[in-house]
Formats: sequence, C-alpha cells, structure tokens
Amino acid sequence: MKVLLSWLREFVDVRDSADEIARVMSLRGFAVEGIERLSGDSVVDFEVTGNRPDCMSVLGMAREIATAFDLPLQVGTEQRRPGPASVGEGTAGGPGVTITLENPDLCPYYAGGLADVTVGPSPDWMQARLKAGGVRPISNIVDVTNYVLLELGQPMHAFDAARLARNEIRVRTARDGERLKTLDGQDRALTSDMLMIADGERPVGVAGVMGGADSEVSGSTRSIVLESAYFNPLSVRRTSRTLGLKTEASTRFERGTDRMLPGTALQRACELLEQIGAGKNRGTVIAGSATDVRLRIVPLRRQRLSALLGINVPDADVIRLLTSLGFDASTDQDGWSVTVPARRVDVSREVDLIEEIARHHGFDRIPGRFPPLLLSPPPPDPRIARARQLRAVMTGAGFSEANTFGFIGKAAAEPFAGDAGLVAIANPLSENFGVLRPSCLPGLVAAVAYNRHREQRDVRLFEIGARFTRATGERRAIAAIWAGAVGGDHWGGGTRPVDFFDMKGLAGRIGDAIGLQLTAEPAQREWLVPGRSAALVDNGTPVGVVGQLAASVAGQHGLTAADAVYVAEIDLDAAEAVVAERQTRIEALPRFPSVARDISILVDDTLPSATVRETIRRAAPATLARVREFDRYQGKGVPDGKVSLSLRLTFRSPDRTLTDAEVQKAMDDVLSALRAKHDAVQR
Repeated sequence: MKVLLSWLREFVDVRDSADEIARVMSLRGFAVEGIERLSGDSVVDFEVTGNRPDCMSVLGMAREIATAFDLPLQVGTEQRRPGPASVGEGTAGGPGVTITLENPDLCPYYAGGLADVTVGPSPDWMQARLKAGGVRPISNIVDVTNYVLLELGQPMHAFDAARLARNEIRVRTARDGERLKTLDGQDRALTSDMLMIADGERPVGVAGVMGGADSEVSGSTRSIVLESAYFNPLSVRRTSRTLGLKTEASTRFERGTDRMLPGTALQRACELLEQIGAGKNRGTVIAGSATDVRLRIVPLRRQRLSALLGINVPDADVIRLLTSLGFDASTDQDGWSVTVPARRVDVSREVDLIEEIARHHGFDRIPGRFPPLLLSPPPPDPRIARARQLRAVMTGAGFSEANTFGFIGKAAAEPFAGDAGLVAIANPLSENFGVLRPSCLPGLVAAVAYNRHREQRDVRLFEIGARFTRATGERRAIAAIWAGAVGGDHWGGGTRPVDFFDMKGLAGRIGDAIGLQLTAEPAQREWLVPGRSAALVDNGTPVGVVGQLAASVAGQHGLTAADAVYVAEIDLDAAEAVVAERQTRIEALPRFPSVARDISILVDDTLPSATVRETIRRAAPATLARVREFDRYQGKGVPDGKVSLSLRLTFRSPDRTLTDAEVQKAMDDVLSALRAKHDAVQR
C-alpha cells in the first residue's frame, strides 16, 4: 500500500520523517518495501498482509500510525456515517433509479448515488495523489472513485445513467448463456454462480470485480449512478478466479471490506464531485441495510494476556491501544469485553486481540525468556525415531534420500495402484499432479530417469513418506530403488550390475533395523518382472515387495530395456504393527564356543532357499544358532534342473560346550530331513 505522506497527515498529525515512520511501523508488523522521495513530499510503500484489508487505504494506515505514535486520529469523513434505511424486500426507489437486491446473501447492502456531471480531467492535486498511489488518472468521474478507494478502502464504480435500461439496477446472479464485455475489452462468458450488476435488461458489471463496457462513463456522459456496496468475499474470490480477472476492487472485496463503509464512501465521493466541480449530487438510493451488522464481542482475560506475552501490560495501556485501533473495550471482572469493528475481519479470537496489544505495546519490550512449563511435554512420536534410524541404515548402505511429490500423474500411478483404487485430486494444478501417489516408487523411478538422462549411470535412492489409495487410505512406507553397478569402478578389479539378490539383501537390512523377520515368497505385481519379484512376509503377514521394475513401467519414464532397475517397498505401518506384537528378548553374550559344520546338497533349482532353511531348523535341535547359504552352483557336474547349495550350520549351547557326538547327531538328523522332504543328495 503506497501512502503519500501529506495525504496521511490529513488524518494524523505525525511530524516525523518518512524514514522514522517506516522504522516504527516495521516494528509494528508492517514491512516497508521502499520510500520514494518527491518534491517536498514522500511516498512510503507498506507491505500489507492478506489478512489486513482494513490497512489497504490511507485512513487504515493512518489509524495504525496514530496508535504507534500515540497520536489522535483526525477521523474526518469517518464520523459521517449516514444511517441507511432498511427496505423490506431488498428494493429501493429514488430520484431516477430503482435498486433491487435479488441475492441479499451475496450483496446485503447496496448504495447508489445519482449525480449530474460534466466529464473532464481531474485537478492536478488529485491526479498527483492517484499517481503516488500507483493509479493512472482517467477522468474526473473515474478518478473520484479511485480516490475514495485509496483514501477509505471502499471500491466504487460509476455507471452512465443514460445507458441503464429502465433506470434500474438489479443485483443478481448471472443467467445461463449471458455474456458481458468488461472494461478491459474482453467478452466474457458468465456462469450461474457469478454475482452480476444488471439493469432492466442485461448485465452491466461483474459485482466486485469490473464494470461493463456498455455502461462505461464517456465524454458524452451527463448523469451517473455511483455504486458503493458490500459484496460477499467468497463470491467475489470465486468469480475473480473463474474469470481470471484480478482488479484493485476484487483484491479488497475478496479479503473482506467494511460492511458499514459503503454509505460513508458514497457521501465522500459526492462531496469530491462537487468540490472539484465535476458534478452535483441529486440524491442517494439505498437497498439493504448496514445497521443490522452484528459486531463480534471477544472476551480478553488479563491472565491470558500475561501468560502469552510473558509480561504484565498495564490496564490503562490495554484500553488506550484497543481504543486507538477502533475497538470498544469495557472492563469486566477477568479483563475486558471487546467489541470488534466491522472492518477488522482478521480479529475473531482472544489471541487476535493479544497480538494487537503485543504489536503496539512493542515486541521489543517482551523479554526473551522461556515461559514456565506447567505440563510435561508429550512423549515424542516413535515414528520419528524409527525414520531417523532407517535414514542411518540407508545412507550407510550408500543410498541417498529423495523427496518426491505426493501428487503424480494418473498414467504413472495406475500400474502401482492395482485394485486398491487411486485417490483423485479435485482441483489439480495440472494433469501431471492429478492423483495422490499410491506408492513412493513412481517418484523414485522418475528420479532415476532424470539422472540417467544426465549420464549418471549408478543411482541409489530411497524415500520415507506417505502413500494413498481408496482401499487403505494413507499409509507410510519406505521405498528404495537401485540402478547400475553394485560397487564403483576400482583399479583392482571390475564390477557387476545390481541384481535381485542385492535388492533383497537391502530389504533384509531394512527389516533387521525395524525388527522384522522377513522371508521372501514368490509373488507377482503388474509393475515387476515375472520371476524376479517377491513378497516380503513376516510370519505370514505381507509387509512389502521387492523385484525388478517391469520394462513397460520403466519405458514410461524414458528408461530402456537395458536399464535394469530394482526396487523395494515396505509398508511401515504394517511392519510396526507386526513388531508391536512381538516380545523383545535380551540375552547375555554367549560364554561357550560355537561349532560350525558345512554341508553341500543337490536339490531342485526351483526350490526356494527359505524352504530349505526352514526344514533344517525344524529338524535340528535347539542348539542350532544360525544357518546361512554361502555358495550356489550350477554347471559342470550338476544335473540339469538341479542346483548345488552349500550351507553353514552353527551350533551353540548356552550352558556348556557341545561334544562332537552331539553335533554329528544333529547333522545326521538334518540330512535325513532334507532327503525325506526334498530328495536332497549330499555332495
């Protein structure tokens, strides 16, 4: 909001320099974007936040400056608030025009002023003030409406009275098929939810946004109808966005104007017309009422004020600050009962009033100390520690964390959704952000493609985030993607490309960090390569999936068939539910030595190694501490359809040293079980 200093001083007798005013107001929450020096004057450009439409005027900023400098406000025209008469059906007639409100919920108050005018240029002083405020002078009639806009914050519009059919103004919503050519020369299609200003036959303006070209004031205009009204902010915002039309008027109306201001603004405009010799007022017609406005009454407690600010503000200062800002504060037992003026659309709660007092009492006067803790802080969410632990595991494995969008395109999301159903976004920014992601993997696949297109061959990424489907709602997951080589190039030897077992091993590492006991079971997903995919299961509960990305999905992102990309994803909510049911056991470090035995067996190459391990565990005694594969061989000496598996079994007793006979007995039992269940042959 650009404020001319001489204009400001008509409302508040502040004699400080523009720099001092800017400094003080910056401490009151108004950033200053710049100061323009003029001949004998200055323009201060205040940055007004969206929740303070009352400050988008010279009078609004004068009220804040008067409070900041503890000066009286010379309210001037603000004291002259006409008492508009309420009319029963929202219709009023007067000298030369009839006003009808068909939608009083969208426009509860409409004041129209009639004047005989002579169109011409406005005086130099008015043009200078408009230019200082960033408004281009047009004619004396239009300049008066813009002058009132800048001075009081009330948008106004002037219609050529001779162009209004039947001398009538109807405030109504648009009808199907209606169109309007606005002042910017654009022919616009109207919809039934848009509030219009119409005459007896057709629309002549978009309410709160822009007037129509057919009723525009021109050099031949001899009489006008001045519009000063209150329009519903949501209606104006919706219409402005639908039409893609942003104006000074719509900016103020959609944020919320003063419901009681239109009558005052209309009176001020009529005075200016006569003052500059542009016209003579013929009367005012008012439809609706501004006297039925229910002002908000907000209680303010001394104890709450002191608790939030950490200081005791004297009662006299509280009353002085609130009164200077236009609030009506009356003292009660616990504090004050504060009546909020209609222009302060941002004040509805006790904390809002406390903020006003803090701003003008001075943030610099609030000591920097911690408030007393009356309650113990709640325990931290265990998911935070879990995510921190997983990040340490993944970065330790050489992966980099990625943060991808939760909104993705429908085509990219569909392969990962399956039958769970996509969650569509009602108002997407574009087709590329049309649905919520059903998996964290689509964004990681796009990141791999981005790196591959920039000659980065080896990519390891992970992400911890939310995913969404209609069937399951919002679920947290950790996803990882691996493309390229297992290790970097080294002078001591070559490297190899990543394969399924590398990714499965990474999934196992994630499971160990969470506390899962993962096994891999054959499974197929639409977006994974058949035979190179598996479901990750803990004691019968599926918690994730691992495998090679299908070529059809990789191709959507520009990856070729030669780009082997492996992925894994674990549902953290499901995993934590499994872990929560499991009791944690703590054992002392073993005191007695362990004994290891190796065996090599021939089994069918379609037999999962997890099944072999399970058979061994069931057949072995309780002294079996660990079993793992350390070699797998197919080739010369091994029959077709068979595979040679080498496994190491580790035995240990917690209370004694095992004998060779005990270990050999356990090995014999294991081999017998393998022969019986899997036709295994010992090599």
